[in-house]
Amino acid sequence: MNGHPFSQDPSNTAAFAAISGSEPLVSANGETRAVVIGGGTGAPVSIRTLLSMGFETSAVVAMADDGGSTGILREEANVTPPGDVRKCLAAFAKDPNDPLTRAFKYRFEFAQNHTLGNLLLSALEDACGSFPEAIAICEKLLDARGHVYPSTLDRVTLCARTRDGSNLVGQANACASSTALQYVWLQAAEEPEPYAPALEAIEQADLIVLGPGSLFTSIVPNLLIPGVVDAIRASKGRTLFVCSLADMQGETWGLSAKEHIEALMEHGMYGLLDYVLVHTPAQLRPDNALSESYNAAVGERECPSTMSDLGDAQLSGRIRPVAVSYADVQAIQAEGPVVVARNLVDPQRPTWHDPRALRAAFAGVMRLCRSPRR
Repeated sequence: MNGHPFSQDPSNTAAFAAISGSEPLVSANGETRAVVIGGGTGAPVSIRTLLSMGFETSAVVAMADDGGSTGILREEANVTPPGDVRKCLAAFAKDPNDPLTRAFKYRFEFAQNHTLGNLLLSALEDACGSFPEAIAICEKLLDARGHVYPSTLDRVTLCARTRDGSNLVGQANACASSTALQYVWLQAAEEPEPYAPALEAIEQADLIVLGPGSLFTSIVPNLLIPGVVDAIRASKGRTLFVCSLADMQGETWGLSAKEHIEALMEHGMYGLLDYVLVHTPAQLRPDNALSESYNAAVGERECPSTMSDLGDAQLSGRIRPVAVSYADVQAIQAEGPVVVARNLVDPQRPTWHDPRALRAAFAGVMRLCRSPRR
């Protein structure tokens, strides 16, 4: 083997160091709670941002992952999918530079590309007989500043229908679809039971953040678990959807921000979205077709080499910005949500949010949240 035998998943941990010492924007008395609903590489972005703001933060994570190291462990060891939980645990770690935290994220390319965190969670689940107990032990090991809850402990399989009418089985297959997805559903031996602490975290939250991340394979699978949407509806907190900056996977290839939001509503969130955060490099005005000006300003850029293997064959190593227009914003707001449009992109990594810009946008949403819920 050439090069270093260990690697880590793409992460903007270093970028978030810029806001790690920032003054909290909310009281640290434990009364202001936030929950992130998602998974993958997107949820940690919101987790780190909320922690920097002083929120008591938790995460509710999808359990449909069946690709990579997680897929191997799920099939060969019959364990609960650990991958998305691992990523969120690492985001909650008090010191990202602690040797144990760094090792927790190590990926062993010479051993079926497993990560130490996945192996540890799976081994602890077997040793304890409980996946939540395995998570709790890892939270202690990493000195986590929040809790991670699976949305269900039952075995579920994500199924999808594409916009050209094809059916796909499995989260990994849905991610790599050559055509954008129309809708997704869960397949299980019996109707999956929600994990009660996850519902409790949602109901008690002052702010419920969905995303950023893969819309159909990281965010929506949580909403498909019975009780999760009901918990959002029962919560007195406000909901915020953080739309992705760019397409890197086939599941949303070519979809506009408006179509992202419509899909979210069609999967249970209609009437439940208070705010939507979208990226735009220029101010939205009635006289500019932002989808055109946006693509001109950002363009299709070369995909970072660390992420070049994440897209489907159509991407050919490129990324595509998620378009939005003034007319789209008006249409979205006509359905209820308030749209917050900001320049959010990290100039060095066009698929990642800039930490300072995201924190400022979240702060703006919190100022809006002070008004009574409609």
